Amino acid sequence: MSQDQTQIEETEHHLDLRNLRLDDYNDVKALMDEVYANVGGAWPYSNYKAQVTTFPDGQICIEDKGKVVAFAISVIVDYDQFGDKHSYDEITGDAYLTTHDPNGDVLYGVEVIVCPEYRGLRLGRRLYEARKELCRNLNLKSIMAGGRIPNYKNYANELSPYEYIEQVKLKDIYDPILTFQLSNGFEVKQVMSAYLPEDEASKGYATLLQWHNIYYEPGTPSLIASRKSSARIGCIQWQMRYFNNVEELLQQVEYFVDALSDYSCDVALFPEFFNAPLMGLSPSDSSIDAIWHLATYTDEILTAVSHLAVSYNITIIAGSMPVVEEEELYNVSYICKRDGTIESQYKLHPTPHEKEDWIMKGGNSLKTFDTDFGKIGVLICYDVEFPELARILSDQEMQILFVPFWTDTKNGYLRVRRCAQARAIENECYVAIAGSVGNLPKVDNVDIQYGQTAVFSPSDFAFPHDAIVSETTPNTEMTLIVDLDLDKLTKLQNEGSVRNYLDRRRDLYRVEWIGDKN
Repeated sequence: MSQDQTQIEETEHHLDLRNLRLDDYNDVKALMDEVYANVGGAWPYSNYKAQVTTFPDGQICIEDKGKVVAFAISVIVDYDQFGDKHSYDEITGDAYLTTHDPNGDVLYGVEVIVCPEYRGLRLGRRLYEARKELCRNLNLKSIMAGGRIPNYKNYANELSPYEYIEQVKLKDIYDPILTFQLSNGFEVKQVMSAYLPEDEASKGYATLLQWHNIYYEPGTPSLIASRKSSARIGCIQWQMRYFNNVEELLQQVEYFVDALSDYSCDVALFPEFFNAPLMGLSPSDSSIDAIWHLATYTDEILTAVSHLAVSYNITIIAGSMPVVEEEELYNVSYICKRDGTIESQYKLHPTPHEKEDWIMKGGNSLKTFDTDFGKIGVLICYDVEFPELARILSDQEMQILFVPFWTDTKNGYLRVRRCAQARAIENECYVAIAGSVGNLPKVDNVDIQYGQTAVFSPSDFAFPHDAIVSETTPNTEMTLIVDLDLDKLTKLQNEGSVRNYLDRRRDLYRVEWIGDKN
């Protein structure tokens, strides 16, 4: 792995959320034939062509390395024309979408299918979120759908459909479709009979489901994957503790990823060297042997974290981890995106301790990263104390700077904090810092940590009066979740009380990168 390599090619998945195309039919047909083998299999091509050409923006899929592995079909309808007593064929026009009305008020869910091999990755949830985004951006009142209840066949002799649904709501019974829909914010409006008469597993019954768009208002619609005006940031204040093995550490990592994902965070930021407890597993008491031993776990942890990013639909900035390349030790932060791609940022300035005690080298490249929630940069701990780096990232239109750090004393922490606050003000961006707390008594030279996680903003009227968006309690394990308004940054550049970006004297000075080109 080269230090200027910004993307790792060999990843388990590379997911892309996009609209379906006509040439995806073979993949769609294969999925439907597999999932609906007992209820007729796939639509003919004529149905599929009508769906994609009638309402192309409503047909969404997830592609993994060129193959469609999940998809959702939708249609806009004037719901009053059909009412709650309708069949699947009636409201979908026999799946030809002849009922599509661009001036309608409801987005109707026609179909959602996920490849069985991918069901552990929560792709269905991702498709539902994309549908909700589409509904909001098209300013439609709600999403409606008829939902199968395939587990009802096992209870039909003892429970009515209404009783069965209530038991599923109470979680006394699990239904693979209804349980999932309820967990994604849908409500059961009523039971429909003869919705899909050929559906023997559901005994022909279906639930009429509804999701309300609380943001409904007139406006100009945009579609899925439009530029986001806000980002929800999740930061982990990580408690250092002894782990017996890498599996225990990854279990703790997943705990936090799961928690932040439940709050629909766009990104999870871990601290620098969050995996340091594994240094305690080194057979040697030497600190340099321990850090090099820690590097042996990096590939395994990176693979697992990338899988979590895909599975929980959240970009993970994996703090930083030691990496050995050509017999040299580096400190690297990995950006594991929720589409399965991985990018990296090397720490450019090892601290004197890292250079002297660990023989650590600095990287030689710097870049911004495009994400689905904005353009970001990453500077590891000490790097944020060099203002030139953030200025170069700012010139590349960075909106959020992430700083994973690891400090042992309060004065060390305050250096990172105050420099991070300065970077936010002078570059008119948000800065999020995340550190670790607690102690590692079995690890030489790194036994104590001091930390307080925080998110900083520029200092102007549109932002908090002290330019601190939020911060944690010092030295306590916890998470920090904040919503960042990205549009405020654009307004600040042009209309702020002071305008650092516009007023910069480019005729007198500049900051120029003279190292390796990215």
